[in-house]
Amino acid sequence: MAGRGRPKAELALSDVERETLVRWSQRRKSAQALALRCRIVLACADGLSNAEVAGRLGVSRPTVGKWRSRFVVRRLEGLVDEDRPGAPRKISDDKVEEVVVATLEQAPKDATHWSRASMAKRSGLSKSTVGRIWKAFRLKPHLAETFKLSKDPLFIEKVRDVVGLYLDPPERAVVLCVDEKSQVQALDRSQPVLPMMPGMPEKRTHDYARNGITSLFAALDMASGKVIGAIHRRHRSTEYRKFLIRIDQAVPTDLDVHIICDNYATHKTDIIQKWLAAHPANCSNAAFTRVSRHSKPTSAPGSTPGTKTPTPTCGQRPPTRSSTASQHFANEPQARDTS
Repeated sequence: MAGRGRPKAELALSDVERETLVRWSQRRKSAQALALRCRIVLACADGLSNAEVAGRLGVSRPTVGKWRSRFVVRRLEGLVDEDRPGAPRKISDDKVEEVVVATLEQAPKDATHWSRASMAKRSGLSKSTVGRIWKAFRLKPHLAETFKLSKDPLFIEKVRDVVGLYLDPPERAVVLCVDEKSQVQALDRSQPVLPMMPGMPEKRTHDYARNGITSLFAALDMASGKVIGAIHRRHRSTEYRKFLIRIDQAVPTDLDVHIICDNYATHKTDIIQKWLAAHPANCSNAAFTRVSRHSKPTSAPGSTPGTKTPTPTCGQRPPTRSSTASQHFANEPQARDTS
């Protein structure tokens, strides 16, 4: 007796098709809809009826029949979603290339870089279209970054020296990153700051009073994060020597000191060299000094983590409410230097 219902289409798989269906159904990046269609076809190929496949996979019988029939007619291509209807593309590849080339190789006559409005006016496209093209090609004409190539003939040697100190510091030694910030202005508002009140934000005057300048010296201990700081009126080798003396006094006498600094002329004067030579290292070799200076390569601030001068205030904002705050900062005992 013939079976009831509509006849099912014969479904047979080749080895390549079965391998592809198994891979699509198990691949992590496959869409869940495509994986389900592959499992339906694989189950139908095993000789199961539409009702049995629907019950096993939790789908309806019309869904099983749909993908069985589509696979029989179009094979693997029938399991992939067809292109959805929509408006045809209006912007050609040549137009997109024109916008990209103009952005990279040309500049507007009345500006330093292209804006969406200026590029839209030049290309005849809308501003939003220009923005989408720039986003697709990751173009940002308004951004500019800086770089500097070091011309130091001893660049490799200095980098190895500095990086070696950071990664593998010597035993019984302290590695300090030293930097200075000269001509720090002690500014204060011309009138007291009005505190915030309900319905009114904090208010301050637009002008300020100058209370002189000072120079900040700081040394960052790379292991502990401790900062040794000093403030002087001027920025000369004399003040730098005083800061070295302060470091020498702050570090225990049984530890050597390795200082990483830039190539500022103040660090290489005869006064500094004589002071370093007068402080021998804690070893039998008299050729070494307790305080050793290591210079980073010229035009290579990235090799010194302390390039942004560490401040003894630990990042706290200086007080601004008192009219005498800057004067107090300039008159601290550390800042008094008559030399």
